[in-house]
Amino acid sequence: MSTQTAPRTATLPGSVTAAGRLKQVVIAMAIGLRPMIVGYWLVMTVSFLIGGLISQLIGGGLDHSIWDYGTQSPKYFSSAIGITLTPAIFSLMIAHGVTRRMFAVAGSIILVGAATATATIWVLAYQIEHVAYDWAGLTQALNNPHLFTKTSQVGLIFTEFFLLILAHEAAGWLIGIGFYRFGFWKGLLLLPLGLVPAAAAEFLLVAQWLAEALRSTGYHRPPLAIGVPGVLAVSALGLYFGYRLLRPMALKPAKG
Repeated sequence: MSTQTAPRTATLPGSVTAAGRLKQVVIAMAIGLRPMIVGYWLVMTVSFLIGGLISQLIGGGLDHSIWDYGTQSPKYFSSAIGITLTPAIFSLMIAHGVTRRMFAVAGSIILVGAATATATIWVLAYQIEHVAYDWAGLTQALNNPHLFTKTSQVGLIFTEFFLLILAHEAAGWLIGIGFYRFGFWKGLLLLPLGLVPAAAAEFLLVAQWLAEALRSTGYHRPPLAIGVPGVLAVSALGLYFGYRLLRPMALKPAKG
């Protein structure tokens, strides 16, 4: 008499689902990064409010957007988030049963969400400043080259900041994983590869402070029909290669 054993499918305990667990991981990551993000935005907001008041008092008025002076800051802060994410919480998450795949997916969700939120904040800040400048009779001229030429072009503002921030986050993600997995010296050697998403975004969009330097060489921005999907593709590849690097990674970073 032969007996057959029915195949067993691995399931999460109780009513826990993969989607529900992923949601909890995303929330845990967001809580872990919250002090860093909130602190940054508090400093940013206070700094530019004070800067605007000082410029008005000392210079006798404002003829440029104060907020536009800060366009570089969110990119580099976003890179710092990407760099910090893996070294700060990878071991803790894996030790609590989070798979490397789920960590990579949750990390990607956090980075895309942060890019969306930051781009939205930048759009709103320009609009608020525009209303304040109109009320005070000031000129909201832009200091940096952009995809947009005036702050009423909300779609282009969002697109520019979302793409630049996402690309810099992807670069930071790769850099952080590289140093965490391979150690300092190998991570340093891999640094140029990690910078590819950020560099690609700068060359495809040609916006903000680097734009003038690029234009002085005779280089011009490709059409947005090429630049926008190009940055999205490079950023997605950056996040994916981060996942590929995470999959075989041990809990403890390499030494040296």
